[in-house]
Amino acid sequence: MGVKQAIRSLDAFPRAEEHLLQKTQSGALVSIVGLVIMATLFLHELRYYVTTYTVHQMSVDLKRGETLPIHINMTFPSLPCDVLSVDAIDMSGKHEVDLDTNIWKLRLNTYGHIIGTEYLSDLVEKEHAHKHDDNKEHHEDSHEKFSALGFDQAAEDMIKKVKQALANGEGCRVYGVLDVQRVAGNFHISVHGLNIYVAQMNMVLKSCYGDVYITLQKFKIFGSAIHVNVSHVIHDLSFGPKYPGLHNPLDGTVRMLHDTSGTFKYYIKIVPTEYRYRSKEVLPTNQFSVTEYFSPMNEFDRTWPAVYFLYDLSPITVTIKEERRSFLHFITRLCAVLGGTFALTGMLDRWMYRFLEALTKPNSRSVMR
Repeated sequence: MGVKQAIRSLDAFPRAEEHLLQKTQSGALVSIVGLVIMATLFLHELRYYVTTYTVHQMSVDLKRGETLPIHINMTFPSLPCDVLSVDAIDMSGKHEVDLDTNIWKLRLNTYGHIIGTEYLSDLVEKEHAHKHDDNKEHHEDSHEKFSALGFDQAAEDMIKKVKQALANGEGCRVYGVLDVQRVAGNFHISVHGLNIYVAQMNMVLKSCYGDVYITLQKFKIFGSAIHVNVSHVIHDLSFGPKYPGLHNPLDGTVRMLHDTSGTFKYYIKIVPTEYRYRSKEVLPTNQFSVTEYFSPMNEFDRTWPAVYFLYDLSPITVTIKEERRSFLHFITRLCAVLGGTFALTGMLDRWMYRFLEALTKPNSRSVMR
């Protein structure tokens, strides 16, 4: 008996007799409020436990010989698809003009609705196999001179088509993926594919055939650089697949020009990134920061307006890991929250009981008198 009594003396939760317990309406109200609070906090802690969090680590980038994917999705509301060209150049000296791999374009009307689809490789910069015969007479007509220099009927029809598209207010949406070398470089979208070709042929014919130059004026598309409107909307620009929580700073960028023209330059710093899921799956991608510069154009400039994206890669790679909190951490927080709520509601119940008792005692004494 002595041992049992000693054990009972250690009981931290002594129980009173049933007839000594008094249940009140205020106690019931406090109990209901306490149960609601505890249920809410329990659900919050459970959600906190099952939600993953990320840990960031940095290290030197050791990747070699890989390509850099560039996902683009842009709209040019004032330029038809036939004049747009996607070019890329990098520090290794590789220069690609009129990229046509996995690049698509959608013709848009004035209201931005799709009216046609073309592959970007169908631009107008085409090579012709015609060669000039030095033995021909100098009195050949101008049409034969056009053919000798590569201007055939197809090219003339293309120029008419482009001018008609400009008159109709057509726009273009360019989207796709560029695979470039993993070195610093730039890619740009411009009218180089068409108008520089025409302008160069204008200068050649003006110097060689003075009478032909007058006829060739109909091939000029824009007249001058200040008439090229490179207003654009960047729907999406990324350098790899997206992972949870990634925000690309250029997504949703809108740049509209009114009664002016110029060149947009976006200076991009790419940070190689690896995202590691809890399932041990690794997603290689890139995130980036960007600064922007706009250079207005005047009528004396010899360059053509364009939208440039100049990128460079950081030597540091970021590893992002998904992790989940331990079950012991969940139990510890749950005990602290539920125990604290229970203790607080108990204190609140005692205070309310004493307060109501203090209010009712004077009334009961006045009635007995």
